[in-house]
Amino acid sequence: MRRLLATLIASLAWINSASAADSLPSWNEGASKKAIISFVEKVTKEGTPDFVPVPERIAVFDNDGCLWAEQPMYFQAFFVFDRIKALAPQHPEWMEKEPFASVLKGDMKAALAGGEHALLEMVMATHARLTTEEFEKAVTDWITTAKHPTTDKLYTEMVYQPMLELLAYLRANGFKTFIVSGGGIEFMRPWVEKAYCIPPEQVIGSSGGLKYELRDGKPVLIKLPEIAHNDDKDGKPVGIQRHIGRRPIFAAGNSDGDLQMLQWTAANTRPSFCLYIHHTDAEREWAYDRVSHIGKLDKGLDEAKAKSWTVTSMKDDWKTIFPPDKK
Repeated sequence: MRRLLATLIASLAWINSASAADSLPSWNEGASKKAIISFVEKVTKEGTPDFVPVPERIAVFDNDGCLWAEQPMYFQAFFVFDRIKALAPQHPEWMEKEPFASVLKGDMKAALAGGEHALLEMVMATHARLTTEEFEKAVTDWITTAKHPTTDKLYTEMVYQPMLELLAYLRANGFKTFIVSGGGIEFMRPWVEKAYCIPPEQVIGSSGGLKYELRDGKPVLIKLPEIAHNDDKDGKPVGIQRHIGRRPIFAAGNSDGDLQMLQWTAANTRPSFCLYIHHTDAEREWAYDRVSHIGKLDKGLDEAKAKSWTVTSMKDDWKTIFPPDKK
């Protein structure tokens, strides 16, 4: 009887382990997958010192380069460029004014030569003075039709299948998943629920000013040409505290812009897990890290090694990159 009971217990343990592994079918068997499953099993096992109650199981994810691709430039920049082209007839002065003139000529490199200042100027010109409803419609219309210039896929088809599985696996184990991105919060909210099953209220991003107005007796919120919060680098822990009010126990990113978010998570008094997605697959996606103009991973790569954080190689750890093409 005791032998039979021991066999049943061992079988149940194997089934539970297999079930966890099957929750991440696009991940190759290896150190990354093993570390993720081990951490989740540890913090969800009641009666142990490492058990974390459900309300404290907060997981935060960067978006660009972590949940979807980001090359050859951030996808929101493509949206901005398309908005400039659409609005150009209302702004004849843009034909001569930089960086707008370069966008209209199709010279994106020249348009971005001014760095963050030029990009911010374009964002303000194309995002501000719209109501939040008008901007949501503009984003929705674009995200459902625009295609990536290299892959010819819809941008939402360039989400990472292994990360979709990871999000679902964490939620199945009582985690609440949040996006914490340098991208615009109003840009992400219209489509993330369909893409990631993350509701808009669980999105933290860079945000502009808003102003309440009555238009024809109807209350609206107007987007203002100003930055209220830059949700990048040290702005990420600030955004987490303001929006969530709990320190995460799980954080995933892909660049130095995520380093402070991972440091903030690692300092939790609860068990924590820090994950870096390393772009190492030039054939199926892109290969870049320390010297990239987008998604630079330099200091973060060194700190991950020093602190034994998990670094997932897209080439070695992922069986597939993007979801299967829909027939």
